[in-house]
Amino acid sequence: MSDETATTLENLGEALDAGKAGGDAPVMAEPRIDAQGRSYATGKRKNAIARVWVRPGAGRIEVNGKEMTEYFARPVLRMILLQPLEAAGRKDQYDIKCTVTGGGLSGQAGAVRHGISRALTFYEPALRGVLKKGGFLTRDPRVVERKKYGRRKARRSFQFSKR
Repeated sequence: MSDETATTLENLGEALDAGKAGGDAPVMAEPRIDAQGRSYATGKRKNAIARVWVRPGAGRIEVNGKEMTEYFARPVLRMILLQPLEAAGRKDQYDIKCTVTGGGLSGQAGAVRHGISRALTFYEPALRGVLKKGGFLTRDPRVVERKKYGRRKARRSFQFSKR
């Protein structure tokens, strides 16, 4: 019994060593590209949901049928949007088209950023490490706390009156 176990363990060790020798490079996922040559992903933040399509191009970003500078007028929101592209070094290489619903402008910008990051990893799986390290692939779980009964807002009470 122990001889059979020892031989199978040796065989297992040899098989593992052979697998390590042949597979030094990490296994990359296959790109997910549709028939039109684009990659699709969904991004979320707060109550906003963004549907994002990425395709090779001149760096044009369109949000809900408008130019990015027109839809997100504040420079901070545009900066949030471009963070994954700058981190990956692909700023003017992809055209991005997205539709966003729900939430406010800040949540929508975060949702588009999340969607762009995911779509980039689907188009170019080698970028996953860079985007993961930057924290762009993680969905921000923070949402607005609900209002409680007997209170004015989620935590704020009514003004206390002694008399």
